Amino acid sequence: MAEPPARDPWTHLTGLTAARIALGRAGPALPTREVLALSLAHAQARDAVHAPFDSEGVARGLAALGHATLQVASAAPDRATYLRRPDLGRRLSSASREVLDRAEPRDADLVLVVADGLSSAAVHAHAVPLTQALQPYLDRAGWSLGPVVIATQGRVALGDEIGEALGAAMVALLVGERPGLSSPDSLGVYLTHGPRVGRTDAERNCISNIRPQGLSYDEAAFKLAWHIAEARRLGLTGVALKDESDLVSLTTQTHDQLPPA
Repeated sequence: MAEPPARDPWTHLTGLTAARIALGRAGPALPTREVLALSLAHAQARDAVHAPFDSEGVARGLAALGHATLQVASAAPDRATYLRRPDLGRRLSSASREVLDRAEPRDADLVLVVADGLSSAAVHAHAVPLTQALQPYLDRAGWSLGPVVIATQGRVALGDEIGEALGAAMVALLVGERPGLSSPDSLGVYLTHGPRVGRTDAERNCISNIRPQGLSYDEAAFKLAWHIAEARRLGLTGVALKDESDLVSLTTQTHDQLPPA
């Protein structure tokens, strides 16, 4: 009779994290259930990378919130090229550049960009709810908002060219993060003050792991609003802008606790 899988002494910690710990063992190997779970997680991560981007669906969701949208594409003509040529995902196609050159309004305080990145699933699930959670902060502060730009085959630096083309003071790019084996749908936000082509990653701030099992929409919106307010006050983003938003309590009075715009 086969010996039952051994119980891992760390099993009680599994309720505290989605990380793969305390998997147990069956002889010298993992239990079959864990092998199957790992295969499923790997398949979900691959699906997240290759799933087609429903930019029209995202646009409808944003329109329901009252946002005008523009749709653009990077210089990567298809997904296969996008994955092999990261540089093309960081620049606009010629046609999209012309669209932005004609776009109105211009010179807004903030432009939001929604890009598929490496997980369309993350953008489909979280971009609209996060935008909705951010709206009260934008309204309260009186920040002007440009059209929300929806970018296909886009990487983080694409926001710099979009923000520069629209003359925005800041750009916040909502993008699907590289899927992990326990997080195929994680959304990230990258905030850049004074966006322009050639900005480095050291000149932006990132808010990561936005999803129900990670950073909630309300928490992420608060952090983003805090960073926007501080970026306006200091005139910069990046390594010189330290995240001290946790020093402000997240309560029902949060709007009144933000720094002055």
